[in-house]
Amino acid sequence: MDAEMEDAETQAGIEWDGGGGGADAVLGLATGGASVSLCYHQAFGPHDDLVFLEAADDLLPDLLQGRVTVRGRPDEEAVLCTPSATYSMKFVGTSNSVFLIPPGEPSAPCLRPDNTNGDASAADAVAAAIKLAPGNIELVRTAPRLDKLRSLLRERPYILDEDLGDGFQHKKGLYTWQDLCKLIQASDGELLDGLNTLSAVEIDGFWRTVDANSVNTILDMILHNSVLHDWPLNAVPENDVLSVMESDGFTHKIVTHCLNRFGTKVEQEARSFWSLDEKRVCLQFARRVLGAGKMKLANFMDKWERSVPSGMCVDLQMLEGEVLCDKLGAETWVRAFSVADLPLTPADRFAALFSERLKWEWKDLQPYIRYALRQPSFGYQFFSGIDMQLCISHVQGLACTRCLFRRIAYQVYQKNPTKL
Repeated sequence: MDAEMEDAETQAGIEWDGGGGGADAVLGLATGGASVSLCYHQAFGPHDDLVFLEAADDLLPDLLQGRVTVRGRPDEEAVLCTPSATYSMKFVGTSNSVFLIPPGEPSAPCLRPDNTNGDASAADAVAAAIKLAPGNIELVRTAPRLDKLRSLLRERPYILDEDLGDGFQHKKGLYTWQDLCKLIQASDGELLDGLNTLSAVEIDGFWRTVDANSVNTILDMILHNSVLHDWPLNAVPENDVLSVMESDGFTHKIVTHCLNRFGTKVEQEARSFWSLDEKRVCLQFARRVLGAGKMKLANFMDKWERSVPSGMCVDLQMLEGEVLCDKLGAETWVRAFSVADLPLTPADRFAALFSERLKWEWKDLQPYIRYALRQPSFGYQFFSGIDMQLCISHVQGLACTRCLFRRIAYQVYQKNPTKL
């Protein structure tokens, strides 16, 4: 068979003329229950330019309508992206021969097994294979690879009163939507979600985060004007605050971005208002207080409570996923440790967490792994207590295949084997 294929491949210069090849006869086998012979078309080979793509039925509309893209740099593994999802692409070789047979009845010239040319329209007509597929690409739903997005946006955050200037050098570290689509391995929908999660905003065509000091300045001015103009924090009038802030030199775009970051827009009597969220505002002030470094818990709570706007109440539960408390002797110390600074991929996130602490209590660990457990590699769900217990029950048997997750499960099991 190999010799025959090599013989056929010497005729690679012969192009298929679009004539019949026998696919109709092969398709007829599904109902006829008969058999059909197979030979090599004169234009057979080479076949290294043909790869099959294995796709689930729900992917077919996007594939057939051309709504998919392959994304990745030359040094990255390629992924296939639909408008809303990302799929890893893995080539899988096959031990069985998969032939490509042109459409039509068996009428094309072919090479018989005895190396003689024959007329495929004769009584012993056979189907003619024009290509041989060495394998196929499997598509597996995967998490969008957004770690790179965070690092790109951190290259040049927006600063109040900055002047970009003109020329290429002044645009260095800035990325348009098209740039990000080329650089980030994620679907358009997931990329937009990632930008929203990072509180990015499009400014002059470039997607950017806003510098922390600039955010603090704008928030302080909004709160100051709320007191000055007697605006309730749960009903700040949009037109009024934008007008006042503009007179102070702040652009509508940045003010609206910060209002959206710390509040929710509501419509009342044909007017737009912003209701500032107590948790988000208090969290921003907590970050400021902890900017000085680790503090005793009592001192931190006192400074935090005195820094927030009047009428807002602080609660340590607001800081889940933002701070860690360490017990040192009789004192409890608090320090910043934000989930926003951790890797997004589950394995890298667990590695970073266990690098920070060798042992975790479940209540401390949970806020830092909610995102990771939702990722495709963990089954697209946050494990409920039952799911966690199922994993824990198989820890010693290694049925849970992720060693880092086994490590977590084992530690949780040691603490409380019956309830999470």
